[in-house]
Amino acid sequence: MRETFQGIKTLNYSMNSIVKQFIFSVVFGVLVISYHDSSAKEHPGKAVYTKYCLVCHQASGSGVPGMFPPLSKGSWVGKDPKELVLIITKGLSGKVEVNGEVYKSAMPPQAQLTDREIADVLSYVRSDFGNSFKPVDVELVKKVRSGK
Repeated sequence: MRETFQGIKTLNYSMNSIVKQFIFSVVFGVLVISYHDSSAKEHPGKAVYTKYCLVCHQASGSGVPGMFPPLSKGSWVGKDPKELVLIITKGLSGKVEVNGEVYKSAMPPQAQLTDREIADVLSYVRSDFGNSFKPVDVELVKKVRSGK
């Protein structure tokens, strides 16, 4: 009987140890996941880019040769932000040369975008795809749109 009691006591200790390890693993996993989610915040302009720009300029910002220019390093993205705001709000057509390649497709105006969305998407493309340009301020977008 004493051996049975000792066996139950050992089994009980093992179960407690397993339960404690399981609880620790779950808690640790939740902490890691929540830290990862909070530390990997997506740029607010990425959602705008995905919705309005990705089809033509591609997920990598590489564009489509001969049709849609790239937004990567060396492209127009580094130009004066005022020009970029005008391109988004007024569109762009005609022959365009980027990095020595000629593009002839038209970019329709995206005037439906809010000032904040324009500032966000321009800031996103100016900081992604190998670019490292200053963000675009929403106040600048408002100024350009109002013609000031």
